[in-house]
Amino acid sequence: MKKTLRSVFAAACALVIGAFAVGCAPATKKIKVNPDKEKYVVGICQLVQHPALDAATQGFRDSLAEELSAAGRTVEFREQNAQGDSAICSTIVNSFVSSDVDLIMANATAALQAAYNATETIPVLGTSITEYGVALSLKNYNGVVGGNVSGTSDLAPLDKQAEMITSLVPSADKIGLIYCSAEPNSDYQIKQVKKFLEQKGKNVSLYSFSDSNDIATVVTSAYNACDALYVPTDNAAASNTEIIRNICYPSSGKVVPIIAGEEGICRGCGIAALSISYYNIGVKTGKMAAQVLLGKADISTMAVAADENPVYVYNPELCEKAGITVPSSYQPIQ
Repeated sequence: MKKTLRSVFAAACALVIGAFAVGCAPATKKIKVNPDKEKYVVGICQLVQHPALDAATQGFRDSLAEELSAAGRTVEFREQNAQGDSAICSTIVNSFVSSDVDLIMANATAALQAAYNATETIPVLGTSITEYGVALSLKNYNGVVGGNVSGTSDLAPLDKQAEMITSLVPSADKIGLIYCSAEPNSDYQIKQVKKFLEQKGKNVSLYSFSDSNDIATVVTSAYNACDALYVPTDNAAASNTEIIRNICYPSSGKVVPIIAGEEGICRGCGIAALSISYYNIGVKTGKMAAQVLLGKADISTMAVAADENPVYVYNPELCEKAGITVPSSYQPIQ
């Protein structure tokens, strides 16, 4: 009897050990897609309200509604704004998961991170994300996230943005890079721009703020110490361009020109930018969503897309204040 019990126990142990030996990672969960539905429900989580993110959301809504209408389907959007709070992003996304929406659109990095952590089965498309490997801490990221996540990037060539500083403000030696330390994609952009500028022999200083409460203090320090500034595609900065503008372009005294990572920030406080169209990347995201919902594309193999035609733009008012003339190829911001 004892021998029999030992044999049973040994067999059971072997099965358990064998299971772990074969593979400890759980099987990939099946992504929920129903191409036969007549009406889809799509949750939109936007980190904060500002022109760039608003444009991306609008492009997404317009595009997805049009694509589904052409296929004889309809869509209900459930749109919520986290007011700049990443914790609220998690609450919003979890409510979408609880109500079992058909797809989640996550606008900005904190929204994407919340959705990525909340579900493995509902399709998630990000937009206004600079670099997905950085945002989601992915190893060996090659342009495809995998699983239930894909989306669009808002990254314009960083070397060309840095080059704008040296070409538009050639006399600038001390250059400050301003960004929110809580945004990993901002940190990524800053490191790349810093490397380029230092290769050009420029003195580069980093000025990071943790949230909107200390942005005025940080920008004032940068203004006092630098000849020119760079602000990447940073959501916190985009929500506080008036503060930055008032410090760097005073009614009297020195002006410190700013090169911006995107048009919305440039409109608020920059002289120029190499900017993608946020509306266009929203449109791309909407088309991707339609393909996923209608079963025409597998999100697990869908490459992250981008706006392939960034445009050089300038702010006529602030260029005049800074005494800077841009090349004729630059387009004025209306």
